[in-house]
Amino acid sequence: MRIVQIIDSLEAGGAERMAVNYANALAKKISFSGLITTRKEGALRGQIDSKVSYLFLKKKKVIDFQSVFRLRNYIKKNKIDIIHAHSSSFFIAVLVKLTLPRIKIIWHDHYGTRSKETKEKNKVLILLSAFFSSIFVVNLQLEEWNTKNMNCSKVIFIPNFTTSGHAHEKVTTLKGIPNKRIIFLANLKKPKNHILILKAFFDLKLNESEWTLHLIGRDYGDDYSDLLKNFIKSYSLENYIHLYGERNDIKYILSQASIGVLASTEEGFPVTLLEYGLENLAVVSTNVGYCSSVIKDGFTGLLFDPFSDDEVKSQLRNLVDNEALREMLGYNLKQSILEHYSEEITIKKLISAYKITY
Repeated sequence: MRIVQIIDSLEAGGAERMAVNYANALAKKISFSGLITTRKEGALRGQIDSKVSYLFLKKKKVIDFQSVFRLRNYIKKNKIDIIHAHSSSFFIAVLVKLTLPRIKIIWHDHYGTRSKETKEKNKVLILLSAFFSSIFVVNLQLEEWNTKNMNCSKVIFIPNFTTSGHAHEKVTTLKGIPNKRIIFLANLKKPKNHILILKAFFDLKLNESEWTLHLIGRDYGDDYSDLLKNFIKSYSLENYIHLYGERNDIKYILSQASIGVLASTEEGFPVTLLEYGLENLAVVSTNVGYCSSVIKDGFTGLLFDPFSDDEVKSQLRNLVDNEALREMLGYNLKQSILEHYSEEITIKKLISAYKITY
């Protein structure tokens, strides 16, 4: 098989990380593995394996004929069988298929919120889904929505995975005291719900026992970001809640923390939980999307309703006060991830799904 992953950017988001993970893992398993980013590179550019064929299309507008024909030439030159299009990159994949009918498109839906959206909001996607050979989804709610609404009969659940990989660079040193650091790995945007964790940190007075909270993720400099910064300043938490922006040395950063949090009001299948687990972090997580399948409450982590201030405070307090519980949950989560969400297991499922299309 000769397969190329397509994604619109290489910024550090969940869908982007999975496109890179797939391309890297497949390079060891199939005759050709490629990765194309359409409109923007980013932090993940440096994580692409040297065995992966890489192309940046430099797409400037919604319909950019130069990019379409650059992609078409790449597909012909490398004799690609399948375009694996992630998220919004389906549009350019369909434009190419109109000029190369033999090419097969698999579309990968990572967007957890879609399961609550109407057909009207997704009318372009639904119309163009007639050109898809298969649809991959990251949770069961998305599987149900796509099966019901899309013009494609093959809808397949493929779990996300992460890999321990290499440590890469060690650049970011977290502030605060070892064994008292809470990490929140998510870009600063809706629906990641950072303010819930900031409020819980303040209400629990965790700063008084020298705990610190560390936000890792892209800062868009918008109203969402301002809300968080104003909260930190208003309650004089500058020495206890730290924003680092987008970082490349995630594995090293996580190795310095004790607790990982995720508070989203909507999720697909957050790779963040897998990354936390591989570094033995005890996790306090929202229960939306596929989170409650990855995190078994009380065994591999603690879950809460992201609309309940009391629940998140109770669960966070449980972990902060109990080091033995943190160690137990961190160990159990890592073992569960190695058993169910390893690269080897997931890539076998992925290749089997490709063969159905192929």
